[in-house]
Amino acid sequence: MRAVRCLLMALTQANRSKAAKQAQKVEGITFETLAREWFAYNAPRWAESTTYKAKLYLENDLIPGIGSRALKSITRPELVELVRKVEARGTLNAAGKIRQWLHQIFRYGLAKGVVDTNPSTDLSVVAAPSKAARHHPHVPFAELPELLSKCEAANVHTLTRHAIKLLVLTAVHPGELRQAPWTEFDLDNATWTIPKERMKARRPHIVPLPDQAVAILLQLQEITGRYSLVFAGANPERPMSENTVNKALRQMDYEGRQTGHGFRHLLSTELNGRGYNKDWIERQLAHGDTDEIRGTYNHAAYVPQRREMMQAWADSIDALCAGANVVSIQRRGVK
Repeated sequence: MRAVRCLLMALTQANRSKAAKQAQKVEGITFETLAREWFAYNAPRWAESTTYKAKLYLENDLIPGIGSRALKSITRPELVELVRKVEARGTLNAAGKIRQWLHQIFRYGLAKGVVDTNPSTDLSVVAAPSKAARHHPHVPFAELPELLSKCEAANVHTLTRHAIKLLVLTAVHPGELRQAPWTEFDLDNATWTIPKERMKARRPHIVPLPDQAVAILLQLQEITGRYSLVFAGANPERPMSENTVNKALRQMDYEGRQTGHGFRHLLSTELNGRGYNKDWIERQLAHGDTDEIRGTYNHAAYVPQRREMMQAWADSIDALCAGANVVSIQRRGVK
């Protein structure tokens, strides 16, 4: 009996020792350790654009700010201060993303059992008020010639100028264009196929290219054709900065009047006004069915109709520019 009691005492002591070591290990986990584990766990499930942005915020804001801090010692006031620093840069959208990532990281920590509470909850309650401004503003169609004229005259990089023109002609998301590799383009058949991994809706998207867009891409091949990315940045392995297009538009005096994303709204407003089939327009903008199976079978829907619609869109821009004595976005083979 005494031997049994001794054995039980030894096991209890061993369990306590093991629990103490585990607790000590948990106490020593830093925010950076958890954040990188969270990122590695989620990255395969995200679209490429989401993965890129999450890594950017981790490396530029979260890890430099609180990466070395032990998880259990991080307080809510610390997180508020971290977000305030981002807000102070005037980047309220980025601050919102920081709050979102913090919440997800600590939720992951709760599920792993390495934190007992989530200090990042309700940070939005103390968020800086957003400026009263239209979301994704855009100029009227009639003002496109002036915008394109200013684009030609602006002191911006050639890649930036071409990016703005391609956003006008294709109405894709700026991020889809900015991160596009050359392998997605079939210029002989005037088609751009964006794989589902890069799409927010996780469905492949076929973009019929008007002749004017193909002409621009052929010019771009001479500049970045040796790189993997069409819009290679200063480091050719990474795309141009996320803010490049909007910064150029601000430089052209379009702050509050036009953004890169706003070109999508401009196309939608104008083509709906011309009476085009709403389904064609929605498909061109990669809107539509959220049902995964329908999305799989319908991703190529309306391509012939959209090709005709987008060529008419590009030609109407040229015609408008010609009437305003502005250099048009020339088609292939037209000198």
